[in-house]
Amino acid sequence: MLFDMDGTLIDSEKVWEIAIVELGRSYGGEISEAARAAMVGTAMEESMRIMHRDLGQPWRDPAAGALALEDRVVELFRSGLVWRPGAMVLLAAVRAAGIPTALVTSTRRRLVEVALDTLGRDSFDVVVCGDEVSANKPDPAPYRTAADALGVDITACVAIEDSPAGIASARAAGATVLAVPCELDLSHLHGETGIHLRGSLADVDVPHLATLLVPRKDL
Repeated sequence: MLFDMDGTLIDSEKVWEIAIVELGRSYGGEISEAARAAMVGTAMEESMRIMHRDLGQPWRDPAAGALALEDRVVELFRSGLVWRPGAMVLLAAVRAAGIPTALVTSTRRRLVEVALDTLGRDSFDVVVCGDEVSANKPDPAPYRTAADALGVDITACVAIEDSPAGIASARAAGATVLAVPCELDLSHLHGETGIHLRGSLADVDVPHLATLLVPRKDL
């Protein structure tokens, strides 16, 4: 099992929203809804490029912006994180079933270490962070890295995701995807091969996950 983090296991997208709005205002602007949507699920520095272009300030350093944003999110993460509906129960059931499990996130290790205080450090056999891979979502590298580290065939894995970038990453890697929307509408993906839509993880259990694994014909 391959779990995304932000917006999938924990309701952290609202935390990111607070920090992003604050950072944009510190730059003297307001980020648009379109730019904010484009940032969901992307790597930090790419998110900063999107923000800077949207604010008409493309000259800003994306690395400096990412650090400022991360500093604020660390503060917010430490004040407490909320599980997404059904996520805690499903993760516990997956672990109880002895299924190899990875956390695969675009978020950098510094923030993930804080989030693991909520998620549980023994909840995952492998943790793949956004600053530890050769390329980030939507590139397939994060999910391929996770499967390799688990020692499993990626085509025998289900990846649970909430963003288009994450879904594209998992699909390109070869995983079956369970898409559960958080901040973004994913209804346009209905009927796509290898992508299964659910409204909430509260509707998902381990036997159901097993039914999603069918042979892929597009690899």
